[in-house]
Amino acid sequence: MPSRRELLRGVAIGVAVTTALGAGALAWSSTLLGEYSVMAMGEGHSGDGYAGHDGHAEHGTSGADPSAASGSTGAVNVNEVDVTSLTADPERPADVRVELVARQDTVDVPGGRAIEGYTVNGTSPGPELRARQGDLVEVTFVNESVTDGATLHWHGIDVPNAADGVAGITQDAVPVGGRHVYRFEATDAGTYWYHSHQVSHEQVEGGLLGAIVIEPASPTDAAADLEATALLHVYGGQHTLNGRVSDEHVDAAPGATVRVRVINTDQGTAAVWSAAPFRVLATDGHDVNEPTDVDGQRLLIPAGGRADVAVQAPPEGDAVRLHVGGARSILIGDPEASAPPTPQPAETLDLLAYGTPTPLSFDPASADRSFDYVIARRFGLIDGRPGNFWTINGRMFPDVPMFHVREGDVVVMRIVNDSGDVHPMHLHGHHVVVLSRDGDAASGSPWWVDSLDLHPGESYEIAFVADNPGIWSDHCHTLAHAVDGLVAHLMYEGVSTPFTINGAAGNRPE
Repeated sequence: MPSRRELLRGVAIGVAVTTALGAGALAWSSTLLGEYSVMAMGEGHSGDGYAGHDGHAEHGTSGADPSAASGSTGAVNVNEVDVTSLTADPERPADVRVELVARQDTVDVPGGRAIEGYTVNGTSPGPELRARQGDLVEVTFVNESVTDGATLHWHGIDVPNAADGVAGITQDAVPVGGRHVYRFEATDAGTYWYHSHQVSHEQVEGGLLGAIVIEPASPTDAAADLEATALLHVYGGQHTLNGRVSDEHVDAAPGATVRVRVINTDQGTAAVWSAAPFRVLATDGHDVNEPTDVDGQRLLIPAGGRADVAVQAPPEGDAVRLHVGGARSILIGDPEASAPPTPQPAETLDLLAYGTPTPLSFDPASADRSFDYVIARRFGLIDGRPGNFWTINGRMFPDVPMFHVREGDVVVMRIVNDSGDVHPMHLHGHHVVVLSRDGDAASGSPWWVDSLDLHPGESYEIAFVADNPGIWSDHCHTLAHAVDGLVAHLMYEGVSTPFTINGAAGNRPE
């Protein structure tokens, strides 16, 4: 039975929506979606003329004509490129070949209770994939029994657009009995993960996911003696480490360095800390320049984010406990030893000032495009559902900004959180460097991310080079927020998609 608070909230929403409709503030035509193409969504933002201006984008309107969204000027491009043609070299033989089979299944959770969810090759998480930097990876994805269809998105890997795995944008969802082949070059060494991007708020939470590690082509100074993966996921309220409701132990000789690859696949922020000093070697697959010891602080990892941390094994007969995600931990050292839990530090490591600065390969001060991405909330309707939905630059889905760029552009974006929730923002196909937070300039190692937490009231300025043509989602990775409209897209001039959402193919990316 609904609580009094829920009933009052329902009444408030109904009154707000009725009032707004009566005032003509909400248009049913824009909220009853039916079948649609992202090409026809929202308002086109060109972001032209950043250099020498006040940093705010100039706006053009794409309207409801899909052709108008194909370029930053709104003009039809006769040399339009289909997303399906944006692939890895089709003539190059694969260095790594894998088949992954998705099933709608009972998920065994060792140490806990089984749940109804999804498996990949019979388990959740699915198998950890490994490749070496420069390898051509070929994954054949088979949907054996996922009734809503499924895809694979390579979270954090800057794949060609055709391999991005977003239903309704870069492919159709793979139906039961179907298969789809993903091909991409493992360009950047680092820690990543894969997951479905079809009904993602259900399928990711239900376990259709796994880890992927790209090893460096040659050893680096940050190479460790040992390494371990720490994939965090909550199955039906059960906090797991690599799919198990238990801690893990890494047998490491005294003084050995262990690289722990922490992958946060959950919907909220994960904390990492230890009583012993540790170092942050990488964030979201990009190395930190000259990391230093972190002592008495916690590292926070956004939903979807990853961090590689280095822990040194203590003297013989001892172990050190690395807390990962709050509920789970990894003991490193003598396999017979233990170490007591330690309270989570109140102080958070500031990655904006961590490590040593090093020059970027491009100049954000000479950006070609500048965009605002302002997140807020208001009452309204999405696809006929009344609710308190997210807005982007004051607009509600699907009438949200489409950020138009040309290949080669240097792009600066100011992301502002004017809501009361934390939003882990994830841009597909690109890594961004953080320039500032709340006006304070970055002073440490370049902080490269593909998943960035925005706390209430915060604003970040980020930059990237538009070097991966396609149509790319830019959304909140608290996936329930994406369902409620916290999704925009980065659209390259001259690129189009033949795929649609909510049509016969059943595509529902969020």
